[in-house]
Amino acid sequence: MKILITEKIAQDSVEYLVDRGFEVDQKLGLSQDEIKSIIAPYDALIVRSVTQVNADLVGAATSLKVVGRAGNGIDNIDVKACTAKGIIAVNTPEANIMAAGELAVALSFAKFRNICIANEAARRDDFRRGQMIGNELEGKTAGIIGLGRIGSIVARKLKGIGMNVIAYDPYISGESFDRVGAKRCATLDELIEVSDLITFHTPKTKETYNMLDAEKIAKCKKGVRIVNAARGGLVNEQALYDALVSGQVAAAGIDVFDKEPSYDKAPGEQNYQNKLLELPNCVVTPHLGASSHEANHNVGTAVTELVAKALEGELVAAINMPSSSGNMAFLRPFASLAEKLGKIYYQAEKTPVRKIEVCYRGELAKQETGILTLSVLKGFLSALTTERVSFVNVRQSVEERGVEVVESKTTQVKRYNNLIHVKFFTEDGRELSVNGTVFGVDTEVLVTFFGYQMNFELAPMVIAMQNEDVPGIIGKVATKLGENNINIGSMHWGRKPGSGKAQSFIAIDEMVSDSVISELESMPGVLRVTQLDFS
Repeated sequence: MKILITEKIAQDSVEYLVDRGFEVDQKLGLSQDEIKSIIAPYDALIVRSVTQVNADLVGAATSLKVVGRAGNGIDNIDVKACTAKGIIAVNTPEANIMAAGELAVALSFAKFRNICIANEAARRDDFRRGQMIGNELEGKTAGIIGLGRIGSIVARKLKGIGMNVIAYDPYISGESFDRVGAKRCATLDELIEVSDLITFHTPKTKETYNMLDAEKIAKCKKGVRIVNAARGGLVNEQALYDALVSGQVAAAGIDVFDKEPSYDKAPGEQNYQNKLLELPNCVVTPHLGASSHEANHNVGTAVTELVAKALEGELVAAINMPSSSGNMAFLRPFASLAEKLGKIYYQAEKTPVRKIEVCYRGELAKQETGILTLSVLKGFLSALTTERVSFVNVRQSVEERGVEVVESKTTQVKRYNNLIHVKFFTEDGRELSVNGTVFGVDTEVLVTFFGYQMNFELAPMVIAMQNEDVPGIIGKVATKLGENNINIGSMHWGRKPGSGKAQSFIAIDEMVSDSVISELESMPGVLRVTQLDFS
């Protein structure tokens, strides 16, 4: 499988993908149109903050299965467009948070102590320090907008140097404020009216875009310092420019712009203008929030591992998948089992399904099981369509086919600690069900199959056979498979009391030919033979 990387990540992360057997192309500094022109054959795309994974690019990505964002934000990824095409979108929200938090603190120091102005003056042979007097941070009030992962880091560090820390975040619990020692502000106005320093750590949304505009800046303390190392557009740039000129804002530290320049073009190649660049009391850094050696390594490692796992079919935490508060280490083997239970139906039956009911029994019932239901549906559709099926679009795809999906839970279970019970309701009025469980770490067991008790340890490839419940069938079938040089891994027969029929599951090393299936079906007493592929 092919992976395209359009922005710089750590080289050892690239080598990790190569070692896993992927074909990796690093093409840095490409324009949006250039990326669009080459994206078609790639299975995965890894970006940072510049490449716009928009609907136009997604539309051209005919083979794309995974988009990996090396970093925290997702504002450059059209998640809706990815979801519609079944493309998994992942990011690395924890990998660069320390780098981003430390930059905000560094910009705060730079603006209070005039560090950048003093450096530039000294290089012009101007050492008149009396013109570069700054202010101490200790005892001042720092107002933090957004008290998530990065905002909390900034709060702790500014608290540690003696600042009074207040914060505004309507989506964070009071416990989070207490944990970092920040006073909670009920409104944004309450924060901006008393802060000596205002620093932003919130995503860019419709609610936060231009949240600090001319009207809000007028309410700030005269001489306030403003730092934005989060997302461009949170501060209205024209309003900030005017306030820096008038002195309402003493200084600003800006790492991000509403409209970003290219971060790969050399001087002379760049065609970028922004009025804030004209002002000596505005320190500008080129989107360095995540740019530390440690963060580069962390985000590169994290995103390449996620992309590799997703391409290999492993369950990963994706932006466009339902969140799960369950224990993923506990759920992961059940997700594999659930997908196999979903795969069984259309490999064994051809009648259309009108409803699928998934019931979780035992300890599973106490977990967030949404991801397990998606796994059942993913397996169900995989045998039905050649279209890309992934966790992110599978429920929509199933429901578009007119199949109702129902999930239920009960802690009551008889013989097993945990059980997944999947019922398929057919259009001709039948109800066919399969049950499965997991023993130990990863032993997947099919407990029942369409009314037959099985207790069969699932293998990658299986021959499923229905036969008359009479003596001699087992030996004849085994002989026939041996004559065709087919090695049997294991065999299990289950009865349905009172039916006069039995069901067998035979684990084999490789799929058999149609001619072998025909030979088995022609044997006396054999009623039906199908192959089940769980690989």
